[in-house]
Amino acid sequence: MAPPTLTSIEFQKKYMLALQVDAAQFILDILAEHSVGEDEVSDSLEHLAKGWMAQEYDSNLVTKPQIQRVYELLQVDSREVGGAGGAGTYALGEENELDPSQHLVFVDAFDMPRWMYSVERHTFEKSSTPPNIAGSPASRTAFLRDRYHVIKQVVLRNEHFTPAVVPGLSQGDTNKLTSTKNLLGCAGETFMLLGMLAHEPDGKLCLEDVDGKVLLDMSQAASCQGLITEGCFVLVEGEYTDEDTLKVWQIGHPPSERRGASRSIFGHIDFLGKGATTPAEDEEYARRIQDFPHVSFVVISDLWLDHPKTLIGLRSVLDRCVETGFTPFLFVFCGSFTSRGIGSGGAGIEQYTDNFSALGDLLASYREISAVSHFLFVPGPLDPWGSTTLPRPAIPEPFVARLKARLPRAVFLSNPCRVKFFGQEIVIFREDLMARVLRNLVGVKQEIEATELKRNLVQMVIDQEHLSPLPLTVQPILWEFDHALRLYPSPTALILADKYERYEETYEGCHVFNPGSFIGNSFGFSTYFPHTRRSEESMMDDVVNGR
Repeated sequence: MAPPTLTSIEFQKKYMLALQVDAAQFILDILAEHSVGEDEVSDSLEHLAKGWMAQEYDSNLVTKPQIQRVYELLQVDSREVGGAGGAGTYALGEENELDPSQHLVFVDAFDMPRWMYSVERHTFEKSSTPPNIAGSPASRTAFLRDRYHVIKQVVLRNEHFTPAVVPGLSQGDTNKLTSTKNLLGCAGETFMLLGMLAHEPDGKLCLEDVDGKVLLDMSQAASCQGLITEGCFVLVEGEYTDEDTLKVWQIGHPPSERRGASRSIFGHIDFLGKGATTPAEDEEYARRIQDFPHVSFVVISDLWLDHPKTLIGLRSVLDRCVETGFTPFLFVFCGSFTSRGIGSGGAGIEQYTDNFSALGDLLASYREISAVSHFLFVPGPLDPWGSTTLPRPAIPEPFVARLKARLPRAVFLSNPCRVKFFGQEIVIFREDLMARVLRNLVGVKQEIEATELKRNLVQMVIDQEHLSPLPLTVQPILWEFDHALRLYPSPTALILADKYERYEETYEGCHVFNPGSFIGNSFGFSTYFPHTRRSEESMMDDVVNGR
């Protein structure tokens, strides 16, 4: 059995919790009492850690009375779900009665609770006041600090940055982060910093963290790996000089964290506001979803309803679905739903409304599909009342009332929005992100091939744990709703609907894809299959064959 020191190390490294000696000994005693094998110790410690965090104690120091209480509660829960060794039902219902629609949850960005990372407690705390669209002066900087702390806690937990918990116990070469406030008087020394890239009023590039900022000298920096823009949080290594600048040698994105690792620590937190599930429940959901290989999400972007070919192409897609007996479980329609905007005149507004009515008539005419499928609509930049600020609210009710009357399963959400399906989280974001990023690159640029460019964009978004890691001057954001754009924990799938050519990439376990424009892509779209967590390219001449 592992000694108390190693048990404390695992709690410290994986859960950011400190164990008192008697608490560690108590854990060892109950592991021995239940004859827990070495291959099961990690799972047992995870249950205890999760149970402790669910109690929301005021400190990260675990005492013996606290862990005893957690153990007693776990024993009670075990008996309630069927006695010792019971696996629990996870509220999934009977095998033959499971309805996928009951596990389909839509999440609007404006309904998500605001969770902020607490440096003192090493966990997320829910804001005591609901977020406000207008924001407050304090929230102007608070959301950037929160981004910094969320990324930093991931970096410090990475194996390349985790110091030895026990003095004298080597854990290999590790990197050490330094704050900008510790640079003064240290000219000639080498440092690694984490901060946000920004420009001074005179145009000089600097790095900002919660303690201050330092000017960057990029003249000797190696070529940036990936895409880096102002507003990104980056790791910078270099030498501090007598001119109070950091001569940069290397610059890059911080390491990301897989969804499973984040969920193992913060699985008790309900980030979406729709009910939290445990990692064990997620595993059970992943098993049960294999029973539904026919379930699929069809994703169509830039569905320009004012274009004469759009409804013709959509009708062809629906005809093909009927011919092959393939009925998508969910249609995701991303805007813009107009190619020119609606203007300020009454004629444009009326035409926009009529176009949605025509779409509703078309979809409702396919009864085999409209009676079974769900329909999700996400606005684009040109949809009312479109603005450059994120998140964007859903299309107003007056424009789509007639469509919703024809399609009871139609849902209109914000941009971005999320879909929770069993244990999966799918984020949907309609933005021409590639063009924005390429226009705002900083640092040492390099020639990148198209394939590598797509991969780099995906890496940038996942590593930054945010849908729009750009400065507010480029992409305005509602300060108190910045959490709705956060990608932590990493989602199962991310739909980056963009005018840029379609692609699909899987990075750190997150599947990211862009369906491309429907009209500009020969009626092309993407089909996502939850049971494989992968997407496939689809076109009007190659519509899905029920795979």
